[in-house]
Amino acid sequence: MNDTIQATITAVVTHAPEWIRHDLVSKEPAARKRAEETLAAMIASALATTSNM
Repeated sequence: MNDTIQATITAVVTHAPEWIRHDLVSKEPAARKRAEETLAAMIASALATTSNM
């Protein structure tokens, strides 16, 4: 993984909203799934923006 991609992913995870962090460790499967999908979309968006530069 190149440094730009790693830095982009790290930045997204670092700035993830508290509800995502909370739901990622939830015992409720629906909450975890929602948080995982949201975080994945945030990372994909950030990577797409980075690759367009």
